[in-house]
Amino acid sequence: MRKFNVNVNGNSYVVEVEEVGAENTAPVVSPVNAVAPAAPAPVAKPAAPAPAPKPAVTGGTTLKCPMPGKVLKLLCKDGDKVAKNQKVLLLEAMKMENDIVAPADGIITYIAKEGEDVVSQQDLAVIK
Repeated sequence: MRKFNVNVNGNSYVVEVEEVGAENTAPVVSPVNAVAPAAPAPVAKPAAPAPAPKPAVTGGTTLKCPMPGKVLKLLCKDGDKVAKNQKVLLLEAMKMENDIVAPADGIITYIAKEGEDVVSQQDLAVIK
């Protein structure tokens, strides 16, 4: 048997070829990784327990999270007056930054904190 290194479309293969007159068997083709094997991934630390939820704020219009993500920045302060469709929060979801706007005019009270991971339909703020 003879071995050959064959490159096809950037993939390297080692091919074994039998000489004429040898037994009639199928050649063996095995892919060869051109890249050095990566180091094993570090073991993730167990997640910290979730903090106790804030007590619900009653009354007003609740601003719900439209998708799971992370609160990057609160664009107003608690107690600020906001207008309908004003940007009040910056949410990162799937590596994209999304502006979250006020659903109504009023005074904003945040429930979510900067850096907090949030899930879809979680309360982010209340506007009274």
